[in-house]
Amino acid sequence: MSTTIGRKSAGERIFDICNVVFLSVFAFTALYPFINIIVVSFSTPAAANQYGLKLWPQETTLEAYKIVFSNKLIWTGYYNTIFRAVVGTALNVLFSVLCAYPLSKKYLPNRNFYTSIIVFTMFFSGGLIPNYLLIKELGLLDNRFALILPGLIAGFTMIIVRNFFMALPEEIEESAKLDGATDIRILFSIVLPVSMPIIATISLWYAVAHWNAWFDSLLYISSPEKTVLGNVLRKIIIEGSPQFQQYDTYDPSKATTLVTPDIIRAATIMVATTPILLVYPFIQKYFVKGVMIGSLKG
Repeated sequence: MSTTIGRKSAGERIFDICNVVFLSVFAFTALYPFINIIVVSFSTPAAANQYGLKLWPQETTLEAYKIVFSNKLIWTGYYNTIFRAVVGTALNVLFSVLCAYPLSKKYLPNRNFYTSIIVFTMFFSGGLIPNYLLIKELGLLDNRFALILPGLIAGFTMIIVRNFFMALPEEIEESAKLDGATDIRILFSIVLPVSMPIIATISLWYAVAHWNAWFDSLLYISSPEKTVLGNVLRKIIIEGSPQFQQYDTYDPSKATTLVTPDIIRAATIMVATTPILLVYPFIQKYFVKGVMIGSLKG
C-alpha cells in the first residue's frame, strides 16, 4: 500500500507555486521604488533620463553625492537628527520602562485605573493647536527638547513593555526581595538584563520614529541650525535648496551637465535613509521575539 504522508498533492503544489509568484511580484513592487532611487542617485543625467526599468546604474557617477555632502544643511540636519534619535530614544526607553514596571505589579493600588488613562490617550488627543500652545507656555519653542519631551512615553509601547514584564516569573523578584534588594535594584539588576528583546524592540520603534519625524520640527523649530534631517530633505525635494538652484535645468545637448535635480533628490533620499537601514539588521533578531512575548498577557 502506497503512502502519501509528507507528499503534497498536485493542487497543493500549484497553490505553492502561485503563492511564491504572487509574493515575489508583490515584494518586487515594494522594493523597486527604493532600487530605482539607488540607481538614479548613482547615474549620469543621460542614464537617469532613459525610459524603462532601472535595476542597476548604466553609467555610474558620484557627483550627486559630492554635491549633497557639500551642502551644510545636510550636516546640520544629521547632527540634530542624531542628537534627537540618541537622546530621545534613551529617554523614551527609560521612562517607558519606569512607567511599565510598576503597572505590571498586581499589588499596585488602582493599577487598572492608571492603565486605562494611558490607553485613553491612544484614542483621543488634545489636537494640534492645544499641543502648540502647551509647548509655547512651557518655553520649549525653538528648543530641541520640544521634539523629545511631548512624546516621552508612547501609550502603545508602554503597554507592550508592561505585558512583557507581567510574563516574567515572579519567583525571580521574590528571591531578590528576600536578599534585601529594593524595587529599583530588582528592575535594573534583574528585570532589565532578561528583558533585552523587548528593550531592543521598543528602541528600534522609538529610533525609527525620531529619525523619520519632521512635522513637529516644522512647527516648533524656527532656527535653521536646529532643524532636523527630515526638514532638510523636505526643503531640498519639495521647496528646492538655494545651493542647488544652478542644477535646476538640464540640457541633454550639453555633455558637461553632471547632475539634474532628480539625481540630487535621489542622492539626498539615500543619504537620509541609509543610516537607519544599517542599524536595523543588528536589532532585527530581537524584534519578533520581543513583540510576541510582550503581547501574550493583557
